[in-house]
Amino acid sequence: MLKRIHLVAGTVATATIATFFLSTILVEVFGSPEAVGRLKTLIVMPGLLILVPAIAAAGGSGFLMSKSRRGRLIDAKKKRMPYIAANGFLVLVPCAIVLARWAVAGRFDTTFYAVQAIELLAGATNLALMGLNIRDGSRLSRRLRVAPTSTARSP
Repeated sequence: MLKRIHLVAGTVATATIATFFLSTILVEVFGSPEAVGRLKTLIVMPGLLILVPAIAAAGGSGFLMSKSRRGRLIDAKKKRMPYIAANGFLVLVPCAIVLARWAVAGRFDTTFYAVQAIELLAGATNLALMGLNIRDGSRLSRRLRVAPTSTARSP
């Protein structure tokens, strides 16, 4: 059961961040200021109500599952998690809240775009780190097999 919770929570968290990231880029390129404000509001509510518990559940379940396991992949995942959590709670959440307030108020100045650039960079960083954790988790669960290297040459 714990394994399934971890898989679902990690998938939801990663998909949520990817959705925030892509929708932000698309609405900035193709949307109106009103659309940007609406998206930023949706990212905060209900978006963060989906993302924060998903990240907490993924991290907590991963921590519990790793208690009885050791190895290079477990260690790598454990090293990434504090960066993912800190990046999410110290950068992404505050940026989302501030950007939503500014967008609704129509404040699209240099500071808005600087904070949005920070948010996009932090989101891309978390997506990359979470992608590495998904890869390593798949290897741990044997769903993604590493191709064996062969020393024999074919004729």
